[in-house]
Amino acid sequence: MKKSLLFSVLALLLTVMLQAQPLQRIERVEPPSWWIGMKNPELQLMVYGKGISGYDVSTSYPGLSISTVVKTENPNYLFINLKIDDGCNPGNPSIVFTRGKEKISYNYTLLQKSTEPQKGFNTSDVIYLVMPDRFSNGDPSNDKVEGMYEGPDRQNPNGRHGGDLKGISDHLSYMKDLGVTGIWLNPFLENNQKQTSYHGYAITNFYRVDPRYGTNDEFRQLVTTAHSKGMKVMMDMIFNHCGSEHWMMKDLPCKDWIHQFNTFTRTNYTASTYIDPYAADCDKEIMEKGWFDTTMPDLNQSNPLVENYLTQNSLWWIGFSSLDGIRMDTYPFPEKNMMSRWAKRVTDEYPGFFIVGEVWYKHESFVSYWSLGKKNTDGYESNLPSVMDFPFTFATHRAFVEPQGDVSGISLLYNVLAQDFLYPNPFTNVIFLDNHDLTRYFTQTGKRPEVYKMAMTFLLTTRGIPQIYYGTEILTQGDKNMGDGYIRTDFPGGWPGDTRNCFTTDGMTNTEKEAYLFTRNLLNWRKDKEVIHTGKLKQFIPENNLYVYSRYNDNEAVLVVLNNSENESRVITRERYGEVMEGFSSGYEVISGKNISDLTSFTIAPKTAMIIELKK
Repeated sequence: MKKSLLFSVLALLLTVMLQAQPLQRIERVEPPSWWIGMKNPELQLMVYGKGISGYDVSTSYPGLSISTVVKTENPNYLFINLKIDDGCNPGNPSIVFTRGKEKISYNYTLLQKSTEPQKGFNTSDVIYLVMPDRFSNGDPSNDKVEGMYEGPDRQNPNGRHGGDLKGISDHLSYMKDLGVTGIWLNPFLENNQKQTSYHGYAITNFYRVDPRYGTNDEFRQLVTTAHSKGMKVMMDMIFNHCGSEHWMMKDLPCKDWIHQFNTFTRTNYTASTYIDPYAADCDKEIMEKGWFDTTMPDLNQSNPLVENYLTQNSLWWIGFSSLDGIRMDTYPFPEKNMMSRWAKRVTDEYPGFFIVGEVWYKHESFVSYWSLGKKNTDGYESNLPSVMDFPFTFATHRAFVEPQGDVSGISLLYNVLAQDFLYPNPFTNVIFLDNHDLTRYFTQTGKRPEVYKMAMTFLLTTRGIPQIYYGTEILTQGDKNMGDGYIRTDFPGGWPGDTRNCFTTDGMTNTEKEAYLFTRNLLNWRKDKEVIHTGKLKQFIPENNLYVYSRYNDNEAVLVVLNNSENESRVITRERYGEVMEGFSSGYEVISGKNISDLTSFTIAPKTAMIIELKK
């Protein structure tokens, strides 16, 4: 009896121990969940746990089968290739790991894919770029989190300041009232680096929101709330590199998961080597395989396991949160053929989904190489729906602050658009005055409100999808030469105890208020202007610091006039600009709210913009 009881106790203990094994053996399974109903029925699970490669893998879940199992030189990883058949139902399939008599069961999660179509971003949108750490601190309790290296230090421009997802959610109404239709969040995934982690570009966990910003569910709720307000959300992603403190860096799946050299080797940052037909192989290799920084190891996208891991991560965040778009950091830096396959797979799976790549070149020809539909001489097709239009940006930095010449001053605006023949569809380019990597526009252009108004008018009425950097609407200053932290300053009023609150006009200076109201009025006017969203564009050669262009369709026309002269008014005549005035006799000037009764001739003041709705 005693022996029988002892045997029963031992059996019970053994059962408990075996049931506990998943917690001991299986530390991570990524992606953490997936969906049935995906166009691509294949799924690759990365399983991490001590000695897990020594186990056989099986599942008996109906409609789910294991195609192959991939092992690497690291015994702590298994890559399981699954196929999800049409007859598979949502549920929690058990994946069984067996070694001899030892058996470990892991319950995975399969969900039903949403049938809601992706809205994406288009030319009707204006994107508001927010750096989560620097916008608003909605939840001070998460400023300092156990296990995270950096705590809050608002006095340090390169430290954590405490902004979070709740702070962004709390001010969605501010953004909606401003007139933007979507938000782009700088990276908010875990960045548990020892210093300078606030910017988010050194990810240490691709599947986890940084707890100092909130939780995965809080991000999903942010997207839901934004959608309820008629706003879209774009997520910043990085495939080129990760953070040196990423959990994988402590135990790499395989040696070639990242690019490695005998000594630290930094990328040459010269992405044009991918395009240059005469580029030296050694230069191309350093460009692609060199590390972005000492704390940013370079991921090897040529490894099919890495490609699958990154691609599925994008698809997971889309499915999990119902995102509307992705901004891909340093788009030309990773292996370019992998990036092409990634963009195609994402847009095939989610038609209409928006992706914009950071393609940081000064020359239009270099940027256009990466555009969707571009027929490049080397046969490369990027499949990238949109590019960040840096040549446009650099043109605006000079156009309004230097004298006009053939290749200077206001002529730069004309010239940058004159090269749109290089793009298959330049109207999909994302255009901007500044962002988190550039000197603030107001600082860049001499702190002149009149220049800001002219530039903002151009941004919001020309071709492309405009993006505004948080705080630009209130003339926020910041010089990149002082360090990146100075162009990523806290939004006034986003923290308890701030001396002023610029989320309301009461907290703004008179100059800030004037710029804000100007921007708000123009943005809200633009919302319903189909002619600005999809109309054709016609521009005239600038003369005497005067730049004129028109947006038009079959139903309406808008004339935009920019007088960049410092002291002289200019006369606009039907004789010069008649081809875009034909059929119209008068106009309504949007900025001033005044009518123009006769289009034969009218005057524009110096350093002024006019937006004229032409009337029949």
